[in-house]
Amino acid sequence: MNRCRIFLLLLSCLCIRVAVLAQAAPAIPASSDTRKTSKPYTGDLSIFDSPERDQRLQINRVMDILGVVPGKNVADIGAGSGWFTVRAARRVAESGKVYAVDINPEAIRYIEDRAKKEQLHDVVTILGKEDDPLLPAGQIDVVLLLKTYHEVAKPIALLRNLRAALRPGAKVGIIDRNGNGENHGVQRSTVLQEAAEAGYELAGSYDFVKDDMNYFLVFTPKP
Repeated sequence: MNRCRIFLLLLSCLCIRVAVLAQAAPAIPASSDTRKTSKPYTGDLSIFDSPERDQRLQINRVMDILGVVPGKNVADIGAGSGWFTVRAARRVAESGKVYAVDINPEAIRYIEDRAKKEQLHDVVTILGKEDDPLLPAGQIDVVLLLKTYHEVAKPIALLRNLRAALRPGAKVGIIDRNGNGENHGVQRSTVLQEAAEAGYELAGSYDFVKDDMNYFLVFTPKP
């Protein structure tokens, strides 16, 4: 009987210890690619072209920081109306190229028509995927996701697939606002975490960009 009681006592102690350890152990975070995201915009694309937007976003300063200069190849991921695409295209001139990437076929058609009307021959449109921008390998010097990152359904996968397209020294810019993912914003800390998981390191952080934006982050691929 004593042996039986001792056995039950030891078993009880073991169960308690396992339960305590289970509670103390840190929870394994879910993949960031399962976090909430905002529904991609599919409305009137012309709303992005308000006359004051250049000044609010200080887009010329953004391009200076990213190194958008003649001869560079730029990727505008989540290009929408092509607002940034056409500004980058004028900067890189005929010796460079701008890849306008979007998952919305209507946006692609809109940008193609816009580039034709504005006689921008250095613009290439790409109908990308939610986890892959489908950019050409080893061709990109600069990337910008402008008010788009919170809509990316699989951000880590997209950033990982982007790496193959980047040239040495390439910069990746993300401009967005703080939010919970589904309210057209995503926390700055979340972007930092996801970029690190995808193999990038922070090269610069700025807060001068307005138009309801909270941060402008610049990343470079880790060696």
